[in-house]
Amino acid sequence: MTLLVTAASGQLGRLVVDALLQRGVPASDIVAGVRTPSKADDLSARGVSVVEFDYARPETLAPVLTGVDRVLLISGTDADRVSGHRNVIAAASDAGVGRLVYTSAPRVDEIDYALGADHKATEEAIAASGLSATVLRHNWYTENYLDAVARAADTGEIVAAVGDARVASASRRDYAEAAALALITDDLAGQTLEVGGDVAWTYDELAQAATEVLGRPVTYTAVTIEQLTAGLEAAGLDAGTAAFVAGIDDAIARGALSQTDGTLSRLLGRPTTPLVDGLREGLATS
Repeated sequence: MTLLVTAASGQLGRLVVDALLQRGVPASDIVAGVRTPSKADDLSARGVSVVEFDYARPETLAPVLTGVDRVLLISGTDADRVSGHRNVIAAASDAGVGRLVYTSAPRVDEIDYALGADHKATEEAIAASGLSATVLRHNWYTENYLDAVARAADTGEIVAAVGDARVASASRRDYAEAAALALITDDLAGQTLEVGGDVAWTYDELAQAATEVLGRPVTYTAVTIEQLTAGLEAAGLDAGTAAFVAGIDDAIARGALSQTDGTLSRLLGRPTTPLVDGLREGLATS
């Protein structure tokens, strides 16, 4: 069975390749699709086939997908990511790919937020394609907070406009292992799963975790969306980007990341990585 991991030179993609190899998938059965093959020489050295695969350039997609059984579509980062996703979905459908696994965002059909809109549109494109699919709606990565914790080493505070909302984060490695399982098993076919950490924590608890990791007191300072937006603009972000970033906090405040029901840990057969451990590991390797 030939498995294609897209965006394989990225942080999540590399971990998915690791997880597949660790679970006994032969390197010869793994295709690493990357925008710039020269950036994945380490994967080639492990026996993985590295190919050019650029979501925005359909001519790079069809040749790769021929003969591929299952595809992991890792969501892109381009401004027009939906078009790129649709290109991959259409090419996978034309090639007769047997299964598509997509890394989506949490609660996109329940809560309206800017970051979720692209993922919702992609999920709709997958459904319309008729492909057998598994959608993994990732909660936040614990690694998303590494910069905030690193800044707190100097400032002693984590500033956000999320109120008392909760976040069920897990480590990037946890999500990568789940994606690998979705590729190599049949159990998750046709399912859309909200996956996140076992514990939904508050930002006060994030500050406590940062205190433990950094060895100095850290507190959470709650601000309004307006204050956060103004601060981001003062730091040099243009108005559009500042509004987008502040909009993420607004979505968190409205509960976008609050759900956790143990789905991810059940898939993994182990607890998800605790917040403190994820932060400590991330800071040590960043």
